[in-house]
Amino acid sequence: MTVKDAVVDAAYAAGWSVVRGMPERIARQQFDLVAMAVWSRNGTSVRRLQSNLARIRPDANALELRLLTRDGIRSYFRYWCEIFRMPHMATEEVIERSDVIGDHHLRSAVAAGKGLVMSLPHSGNWDQAGAWLAGTGVPFTTVAERLQPESLFERFVSFRESLGMEVIPLTGGEAPPFEILADRLAAGGVLCLLSDRDLSGRGIGVEFFGAQARMAAGPAALAIDTGATLLPVTCFYSSRMRWGMHIGAPVPVPDDGDRASKIQRMTQYVASAFESRIGKHPQDWHMLQRVWTADLDPSKAPVA
Repeated sequence: MTVKDAVVDAAYAAGWSVVRGMPERIARQQFDLVAMAVWSRNGTSVRRLQSNLARIRPDANALELRLLTRDGIRSYFRYWCEIFRMPHMATEEVIERSDVIGDHHLRSAVAAGKGLVMSLPHSGNWDQAGAWLAGTGVPFTTVAERLQPESLFERFVSFRESLGMEVIPLTGGEAPPFEILADRLAAGGVLCLLSDRDLSGRGIGVEFFGAQARMAAGPAALAIDTGATLLPVTCFYSSRMRWGMHIGAPVPVPDDGDRASKIQRMTQYVASAFESRIGKHPQDWHMLQRVWTADLDPSKAPVA
């Protein structure tokens, strides 16, 4: 482990050991102060978030966009504050503070027993949503991007497993994640997959806020191959102390076309559902990376 890796790992370890024991009000105040400092510095990640938000709010003037970016950074740091505190939080509290729209779509799909894929963007607190889901009697499997250093990846896996999730590594696992996930669905299981950013290089081109972007093909492909239900789910902050979650209606499977065209149309359906919900809570979309094709370095653009 390099010195930099050791420092990063120690910082996260301190977060989980120190912040979890702080009163929530004080912890939130401290993270707000850090968020404001980061926003004021206007570094690369802040500018990237502002560029992404400009696509969501094309009519916003410079001041409005800058303030929306400020709110976005505060929301992002709220997510991290909550992550560090969540192991200390009772399941009953997580459930009580969750405002869920469309829960009947989830329960109907689980009751059908044919498998369920929940496709989410990086918005709100998706780990809280996972804790809520497991806490309400629905265990599930998810995929985690392998972080460096390895010790940090293991900390995140342990954290998410403590909330009731089964975590499959995106790379470096015993078998390709697609095969494992398909097996879970075949057994009637539930998957939660973040899919608004393509990590595989094999993403699907979609129209997203009026421009071309690429999103993960896995959720739609898994649903088609296994017969599982696909639900678009978007998390947001409904108030300073509460979490919101919108569970959309099942994504329809096209009657015609080959597998590739069905995957494309279903992924577009999910992207449109994300667009509708993110548009209502843009500050809670924690996307500090490039998403739109035009923003990608051509030499690093995903392969079609």
